[in-house]
Amino acid sequence: MSNTDTFDLFPIPVSRIRGALPLSVVAGLVMHFSQEAVQSNSSSQNLSHTRMLKPGENPLLGEVATLLKPHLAAFGALLFGERLGWAVKEMWVNLLDTGGRQAMHNHANSFISGVLYLTPTHPSSQTVFMKSPGGHDFAFKNDHAGVQMGPYNADKWVSPAPEPGDLILFPSYLMHAVPPNEGPRRITMALNAIPTRLDSWGYTVGFSG
Repeated sequence: MSNTDTFDLFPIPVSRIRGALPLSVVAGLVMHFSQEAVQSNSSSQNLSHTRMLKPGENPLLGEVATLLKPHLAAFGALLFGERLGWAVKEMWVNLLDTGGRQAMHNHANSFISGVLYLTPTHPSSQTVFMKSPGGHDFAFKNDHAGVQMGPYNADKWVSPAPEPGDLILFPSYLMHAVPPNEGPRRITMALNAIPTRLDSWGYTVGFSG
């Protein structure tokens, strides 16, 4: 009689934190920053953004950054094997109106990225994560109606339905997108974070800003 062991090699972590922000803070973000989301998106005319915001320029943003620090430290320990100091590098608010979408992309010049959900999200516009194009998979695919998709053969993963105040964290290199929104306006705050330093056997790189 034979036994089979299957191992999950080198998985990519994605964390959902329910209620990361109190609803009072969520309401404040919507009230203060939704009016500033006037920068149009190059891929969708029904998507607009604020400029890049820094935690130190507004007390409400500073409160958000403080509330997120423990979650960033815990997620960073999954990536680097150590609880490091973390700082929110930048944040911005996104307004996704009916019919709007966010094209596939990742985030440069950061290590942890996240999405804070500030309003209810229609099922059509839940954040989708996907494999990077041109990866190391087989050139041929087995893809038809009878295939059972799972973590080893799927190209995409739809994140769980969020509630206002929820946070999702992921490595900044991970490709993600938002399909066309079939519901009412969806407001989110995206963010990038960096550690205070990385140490590779005595060769230390520090980050500041």
